[in-house]
Amino acid sequence: MPVNLSVKNAPDPLVRRLKERAKRHHRSLQGEVMAILEDAVRQEETLAPADILEEVRKLGLRTPEESARMIRKDRDAR
Repeated sequence: MPVNLSVKNAPDPLVRRLKERAKRHHRSLQGEVMAILEDAVRQEETLAPADILEEVRKLGLRTPEESARMIRKDRDAR
């Protein structure tokens, strides 16, 4: 059963940064906070090399240059 959580007295600069982050990710403030919480408590899973290779293939990367371009684009978006 879902539970409502509340954060009281959040400092204005923190709220501003959360709103900016939510906008970048095309989410509501509520959605962004939920995503952050889910990421924080997600259990780290150990992937086998075959699983990692499968994920890379799903991304459609074929050369190191393609992967570097993708990483650069993600980094520049921050």
